Amino acid sequence: MQKLTPFLISSLLIFGVAACDNASKTTVSAPDPNEAPTAPSVETTQAAQQDAQSEVRRRQLNSDIRAREQRNNTTGGDTDRATGDLASEVRSKLEANIPKGQLTVKAAEDGTVTVAGTVNNQQELAKIERLAKEIKGVKAVVVTATVAPPTR
Repeated sequence: MQKLTPFLISSLLIFGVAACDNASKTTVSAPDPNEAPTAPSVETTQAAQQDAQSEVRRRQLNSDIRAREQRNNTTGGDTDRATGDLASEVRSKLEANIPKGQLTVKAAEDGTVTVAGTVNNQQELAKIERLAKEIKGVKAVVVTATVAPPTR
């Protein structure tokens, strides 16, 4: 026991020295707030866009939406949802299933959701109302979106 005590104390001291070795950040090492942030490169932007439009990302979004709905059902499933929550859920659902659409979503207190913007084809336009109505709390959908094929 007499040999173990000094060993434990020295181990604690060594651990403490190693833990305190990191120098804290100061204003000298902090980024300059007056310096303009640099824009991402074209490759970075394209990679992020491809990731956002990938099948894996769509499945993740749909899974998140299902989990949110299950939580709402477990906690009583209040159908009178906050307009921000309703708009957010509809927006997520549309982004997951119409990835190249440029859509905006607004929700009203009465459960009416208005979807505006553009989609690439008539099939995507036809999916908007069906997808929005899958979200609990949506009572009516007003679609003012139009078809505008992508230009290159």
